[in-house]
Amino acid sequence: MERPQPDSMPQDLSEALKEATKEVHTQAENAEFMKNFQKGELTREGFKLVMASLYHIYVALEEEIERNKENPVYTPLYFPEELHRRAALEQDMAFWYGPRWQEAIPYTQATKRYVQRLQEVGRAEPELLVAHAYTRYLGDLSGGQVLKKIAQKALNLPSSGEGLAFFTFPNIASATKFKQLYRSRMNTLEMTPEVRQRVLDEAKTAFLLNIQLFEELQGLLTQKPKDRDPSQGPDLHRRAGSKAQDSAPAKAPRGKPQPSVLSQAPLLRWVLTFSFLVATVAVGLYAM
Repeated sequence: MERPQPDSMPQDLSEALKEATKEVHTQAENAEFMKNFQKGELTREGFKLVMASLYHIYVALEEEIERNKENPVYTPLYFPEELHRRAALEQDMAFWYGPRWQEAIPYTQATKRYVQRLQEVGRAEPELLVAHAYTRYLGDLSGGQVLKKIAQKALNLPSSGEGLAFFTFPNIASATKFKQLYRSRMNTLEMTPEVRQRVLDEAKTAFLLNIQLFEELQGLLTQKPKDRDPSQGPDLHRRAGSKAQDSAPAKAPRGKPQPSVLSQAPLLRWVLTFSFLVATVAVGLYAM
């Protein structure tokens, strides 16, 4: 197969990201569990798990964004009032886990690996931060709105939106216009061809980190309580009084994360469907 010539490759970074992630996006779309989700088959337990993971992920992402808000490699994309999700997720954690949610929310190993990668990028390779911000926030503005409606109906949640603050962007009047603005700002970022390729690769890594995360959540949900190893308790839940993320997260495996074969247990397909869609399908829908 011939390699695409430079003139035929997307010139805008936003288009290049769309092209670079097309294959993994297609794999996600064609997965059987993706179709099952459309039936609205999800439980509160599965929803709570994925929302807790998103809390840890967004805390880490937004801490690194704040660290780099004056760095030219990220400054054009700094929209804290419009996009940042930490405050909204804190409201959701209180709704789902109660007033002492900081002591109760899960913090799984795959979530820690995701957090660690965000920290590595923000501190050592801030030019790659755009890949994570772009895939997450624009996905939230697109597919996330579909997820909100499905979750509200399936879980019989209040019409007021309680428990779903994460999906609400009160400071964005038009999601379509804001996404256009965001893409145009992103396309103004100056980067060498080498950095540009690393950004594209990092976007693929973001997908793979999400796949690993929700494979792990599926495993946790399939385990019977008596089969769980008590020694894994500190890995699943925070200790009282600890920070949202450990100061020394678990060491990530070398190389790019690789997804393992998804379990085909019929009872839990819909759980993984919902979880995976939060972070990957939403990303794919931004192009619609």
